[in-house]
Amino acid sequence: MTRLLALLLCLVISAPALAAKGKVLDVQVIKAPPGAEAWLVEDHTVPVISMSFSFEGGIAYDPDDKPGVGRLISTLLDEGAGDMKSQEYQGKLEENAISMSYTAGRDAFYGSVVTLSANRALAFDLLALALNKPRFDQDAIERMKNANSAQIRKDLGDPSWLVARTFNGMLFEGHYYARPGFGTLDSMNAITRKDLQDFVAAQFARNVLKIAIAGDISKADAEKAVESVFGPLREKAEPVELPDVQPGYGGKIIMLPLDTPQTFISAGENGIKRSDKDWHAATVMNSILGGSGFDARLMKEIRAKRGLTYGVYSALSNMKYAGVIQANMSASNDKVEEALRLLKESWEEMAKDGPTVEEFQNAKSYLTGALALELTSTGDIASIMNSFQRDGLGPDYINKRNGIINALTMDDIKRVAARLLKADQLAIVLVGKPRNINVDILLDKPPGMGGDGKTP
Repeated sequence: MTRLLALLLCLVISAPALAAKGKVLDVQVIKAPPGAEAWLVEDHTVPVISMSFSFEGGIAYDPDDKPGVGRLISTLLDEGAGDMKSQEYQGKLEENAISMSYTAGRDAFYGSVVTLSANRALAFDLLALALNKPRFDQDAIERMKNANSAQIRKDLGDPSWLVARTFNGMLFEGHYYARPGFGTLDSMNAITRKDLQDFVAAQFARNVLKIAIAGDISKADAEKAVESVFGPLREKAEPVELPDVQPGYGGKIIMLPLDTPQTFISAGENGIKRSDKDWHAATVMNSILGGSGFDARLMKEIRAKRGLTYGVYSALSNMKYAGVIQANMSASNDKVEEALRLLKESWEEMAKDGPTVEEFQNAKSYLTGALALELTSTGDIASIMNSFQRDGLGPDYINKRNGIINALTMDDIKRVAARLLKADQLAIVLVGKPRNINVDILLDKPPGMGGDGKTP
């Protein structure tokens, strides 16, 4: 534990050191095993190295009848690898202040490692074992199955989780985005060791791999690390061909009843994909509408002026096969009707009139300034670089981004607002017992968790 605290202290110290440089990052493209892509930002301020990596695909590789395989793997990769069983493997991580984490997402399987420079050889050896020789011992599988099942049971009583599950399950109905990424109680119980091995064999390959490294490591040593960890992987992943999808149930109100004093609300419609030429204009528009905290219109109208919610925000979802603009909030059951009316009015006003000059200038200043605040540790830098890689952006994008935002005009924002915001096409999902709401679709269970639960 003392060693882990030392690592965390280094990460905290690194934040002001990196920010104080006040310069654009120098992103190097480094040699990687054939098919993979690797970037490096050297920073020798503190003796810490962070690596973020991702394999394209994510839960798309889950069997249709067994959602949750990727999720279970993400909890098992540090439960033993090579000749080391769980206790020995995790002991080495703990004793040497090495942090590893994995996540199975909609479009990619993500991993990260953070280590003190002095322990980098061991850290990369342990990562190589996890990715190339995971053990998947049966006792560890059963232990993690139980832990994941306990989390699913907990989630089924959490209204914030239920509204997200219902939103995804309904609006993406028929597409794999509708799957519950954590799985279900039945699917978690049915997953076998072979399912785990098949997922890794199909997805962990170099042609779908992106790697980003930041911190106290030279280009030559970073290239050696990348080769040692990822070189042994198979060359090509099993292809997964998936269609684009637009969110459904536009203009409908969907409710999952829950006995709670607050109703949790998600409202969304077709948005914009990251590859669209209007992405940056949409980002500025969203910041003004609901993405910049107390300065955003939704917060001013629904919370500050009327106190109907503790918080409301909007966001653009960055997915490979879909674009969604979405707003989220909660309100007392007797205030839901008014909160929804104000949400739609704000949507309509932005679509009709666009932003004011002050809102426009403030949003651009906020977004260009926020980038520096997101680059204050090696972990942040590696993670953001890896997201740029997945989005198909070049290593120089981080140098260009603020210039692109500053070049936008008021007309750009107004045009994009009119293009995207259709208040009458919002699909609205409610979890709770709101009053005076005409519901189009009443559910008796969250979708995807066993039966569709729909009552038209």
